[in-house]
Amino acid sequence: MAGYPGLITPVGHREPVPRRIRGMLGDRVVLDTTRAVYVWEWPPYPQYYVPAADLVAEVLIDEEQVTEGTARRVGLRSGEVTRSAAGHLHTGGELAGLVRLEWDALDAWFEEDEQVFVHPRNPYARVDALRSTRHVRVELDGVRLAESATPVIVFETGLPPRYYLPRTAVDFTALVPSETVTACPYKGRTTAYWSVRAGGTLHADLAWSYDFPTRELLPIAGLVSFYNEKVDIFLDGEPLDRPRTPFSPEDA
Repeated sequence: MAGYPGLITPVGHREPVPRRIRGMLGDRVVLDTTRAVYVWEWPPYPQYYVPAADLVAEVLIDEEQVTEGTARRVGLRSGEVTRSAAGHLHTGGELAGLVRLEWDALDAWFEEDEQVFVHPRNPYARVDALRSTRHVRVELDGVRLAESATPVIVFETGLPPRYYLPRTAVDFTALVPSETVTACPYKGRTTAYWSVRAGGTLHADLAWSYDFPTRELLPIAGLVSFYNEKVDIFLDGEPLDRPRTPFSPEDA
């Protein structure tokens, strides 16, 4: 047992999206629908499948290639902006008339009037940021990186708890700023990343921070978290096992 709730939505599951979904290409809204469908292509999160009729006329380009069953590959064009291999239009079966666009085929996605990053939010997942007085110590190769009794713990379905610590509790002499930027549909975009120098080795991109998270995750603003999968974390004095997740090192 992993020690935290897993993801249980089966591949192929479909549900209606009750939110207005819009997408921009260049400086233009090219997708506007209240008829999107969630389709789970893998358990962590769904994809949006949207009616082709809800894209702006002539934006969708048939690239005349069958990709799977009755699905055809499509591109997008808006003004001077063209995106080839942008997605798949289903012409038969229960998904007939729906388009599944690659996330990066559009420049921005919105649920209602709020931008969504990376992928659709999973309606069956929770992400909670809770203040705590648990004692958290973070180490790597015997080097203490951070220690605090005032963490904010983020509980996200399908992932181990993440411990966000005050910057004053972090030993920045062991951290090296990185240019990496990542995004999360629940938290927003990171504003800082750090690698860690320990044992004579530079371990890339082990810590991060969100200075301007989404309003639901405001308690983590400005705090620093480390990958449980790549460092040693002690919770109330007890060592935690390094969890196995998609973020685990390949040689773990």
